[in-house]
Amino acid sequence: MDTSGAANPDLESFREQWRAEVRARQPTAQASSSSSQQLQQQQTTLSAAELAAEHHHHPRKPPPAPAKKVVAPRQDYDDDYVQPRSFDAPNDGAAAPSTSTQGGWTVNKAMKDPVTALDHYEKAVEREAAGSLGDSLKLYRKAFRMDDSVDQKYRNKYFPKQKAKPPAAAPGTAGGTESAAAAPTPAEQPQTMQELISSFAGLAIEPAGPPIEGMPPPPCPIASLPEELLVHIMRDVAILDVADFVRLAQVCKRFAFLVATEDRIWRRICLGDEFGFGAMHYHWQRQLTWGPLTEEDLLTEFEEIMQAQEKAREEKAAELGEDDAEDDETAESPDVSLLLPLTPEQRAEKHYEESRATTLAFYKTLYHSSWLRMWRLRPRIRFNGCYISTVNYIRAGQASANATTWGSPVHIVTYYRYIRFFRDGTAISLLTTAEPADVVYHLTREAVALHAGKKTTNANAVPSHLPSAPMQYALKGRWRLASAADNPAAPLNEIEGDLIVETEGVGKYIYHLDLTLKSAGKMGAKNNKLVWRGFYNYDRMTDDWGEFTLKHDKPFFFSRVKSYGVLGE
Repeated sequence: MDTSGAANPDLESFREQWRAEVRARQPTAQASSSSSQQLQQQQTTLSAAELAAEHHHHPRKPPPAPAKKVVAPRQDYDDDYVQPRSFDAPNDGAAAPSTSTQGGWTVNKAMKDPVTALDHYEKAVEREAAGSLGDSLKLYRKAFRMDDSVDQKYRNKYFPKQKAKPPAAAPGTAGGTESAAAAPTPAEQPQTMQELISSFAGLAIEPAGPPIEGMPPPPCPIASLPEELLVHIMRDVAILDVADFVRLAQVCKRFAFLVATEDRIWRRICLGDEFGFGAMHYHWQRQLTWGPLTEEDLLTEFEEIMQAQEKAREEKAAELGEDDAEDDETAESPDVSLLLPLTPEQRAEKHYEESRATTLAFYKTLYHSSWLRMWRLRPRIRFNGCYISTVNYIRAGQASANATTWGSPVHIVTYYRYIRFFRDGTAISLLTTAEPADVVYHLTREAVALHAGKKTTNANAVPSHLPSAPMQYALKGRWRLASAADNPAAPLNEIEGDLIVETEGVGKYIYHLDLTLKSAGKMGAKNNKLVWRGFYNYDRMTDDWGEFTLKHDKPFFFSRVKSYGVLGE
């Protein structure tokens, strides 16, 4: 007989509690293992959330400092050939193809199968750009079996060589006199872009010619408008859609001159909150769960700013020495109003004034008093699409004991990271193996709400065959650009472009992404690349930070999604 229970009442109590849990789990014993794991994960998340609610008013330790920016980074020539991707409509042929049954590539493949070697090679390049290395390898092999010089034909079709210039004849020869006469004079040299735009200054809007010779020309009311009204109309177009405003330059030379030189319109774009820097956030605007900030959150933010400033003063004192530090402390008398936490209204007004003052300061110093130059070059978040990171790596499989080494299997692993930013400071992060054509149209708040909390039980589970099924693994988050409070000792232009994203994590963790806004490609696109600086996890129970390795992760590239709308809302 087992008398351990009578001898140890604590052990017997634990056994009774364990039996009660087993009896409670018996009605759902037929549930899948994945559902049980997700239920356990949700319970852990809830317990961690409750714990965080008890202690979130304490300022947490700052994350580890990411690697410093390299002054002269290595040139990434692959970025020169980055093609901007656009997803116009679900399962549209112009969008990125998909190999799944939910995407449009299966339908397109049935409609137009590759026939020639060049067709297979083009399809292989397309699949490689989409991240499907397995499909691209099969197509490459088939293309080279059909024609071993198909790569040369592809280069000649898409990257033709420029004709070599004839060598200049030596002076004093008969050919030298003819070549000198045929050489273009300085007046015939091609104009620069600025010279070309300046030549349009005195031109007027020319009405269209008559449709039939001898007939009167059709009326052109816009040609008789005063320039003040024309500029006002173009400004309203720019506020609605900057892309439409820029496309007005294709109408006539007068419009091209106004689009390129009208600084009042570009000033309104840069300072506005529709597309410009008025919509950028340099402080947290929401909680991780997309709820509004509470007074405790504002107090925590205030304490973290005070800690950062105190740390910066200590570092400055260590550099200056004791005597100089005492003189510096006496010279700097902090404003008493800054030592008190602000109300939400005061905080929003202060941040707006700081952002506007910084924009006006950069306008004169960094961008040579050109609003157009600031719009093109200054880092900013784009809301009419999402940022996608395609990750491919090779993993060795398990080799047979009787097989040779060169015959060992190899796995090509492909997965994607998606980030979509919203204007109110919230974000959606998703890690999945689903291809972009199956995900980007469902990267919305509605899809997150549809799948939130419904994947744990069979009764409320969302069917896995729905197009938005990958969104069950989406994480809520928030974003902000780096501000002076993150590194008070560094000049603001050095941290300009640094992006901080925080998302929900597994259980008690919060994921912290440190990114930097960059530009890629030779097509003139800007702010279409996010480069990793660091990836960390924060333990809300122990107040500790951990770092994820970025061995295989790749940068994010921006893809426009038409279904998000012009404003991306």
